[in-house]
Amino acid sequence: MKKLLQTGFLSLSCVLVTTLAAQAELKSHQLEYTHAGQQLQGYLVYDTDKLKPGKNPALLVYHAWMGIGEHEKKWSNQLAEQGYIVFAPDIYGKGIRPTTPQAAAEQAGKYRKDRALMRARAQAGLKQLQTHPRVDASKIGALGFCFGGGVALELARSGAAVSGVVSLHGNLDTPNPTDAQKIKGQLLVLHGAADPHVPMTQVAAFQQEMHAAKVDWQMHMYGQAVHAFTDPKAGNDPSKGAAYDASAASKAWAATVQFFGKVFA
Repeated sequence: MKKLLQTGFLSLSCVLVTTLAAQAELKSHQLEYTHAGQQLQGYLVYDTDKLKPGKNPALLVYHAWMGIGEHEKKWSNQLAEQGYIVFAPDIYGKGIRPTTPQAAAEQAGKYRKDRALMRARAQAGLKQLQTHPRVDASKIGALGFCFGGGVALELARSGAAVSGVVSLHGNLDTPNPTDAQKIKGQLLVLHGAADPHVPMTQVAAFQQEMHAAKVDWQMHMYGQAVHAFTDPKAGNDPSKGAAYDASAASKAWAATVQFFGKVFA
């Protein structure tokens, strides 16, 4: 009888563990919103098991030049598993997802040439996240890849209420370097030391900009890494100027998690 009870208890325990595991899952959906008459479609995700009661810290994930894709969603999902409410805003517009480098360059160029519009689109995503009932509006961070890294930095330069910003192989240039004085939070730049698209002249100008504005910033440079080093779809040929680097990607992930952990501590 005792053995039967023990067996039954173990079976019940297994059922409870399985049930709890099934309940702990990512919740995600496309979130539609508008800015200046343009319909936008972002990606919102959170882990029901990792959220604390009440308000929670949140992160914005700005997309690379191809628009919101698998890479942005994968990072968003992984960050959600760290306990954040994560929103990947749409800069281009609903249905505008370039499929060629030429089309992506045209879309990205539109916003890089008009930084006021870029900042406004970035802020539109921030406003959407701020209105989420489970988000602590005083604990919002932002990150972005390539084009999106530049967007995240421009969001910070706009004086937006973000506690921390991470740029991953992002554009560092800006036509308004004195706007760095408006930056409210901390910055972390993760850069490929061999990136031909963001050369050392741009890196030096960025560093001078940060020094002049007395920003709380840091930069990690990964030797031999080129542009887009976190994205497996970038290929494995560094001679093309953009390629995945597993080692740099792993270090960048760890640095990002550690950075936001300290920012929101």
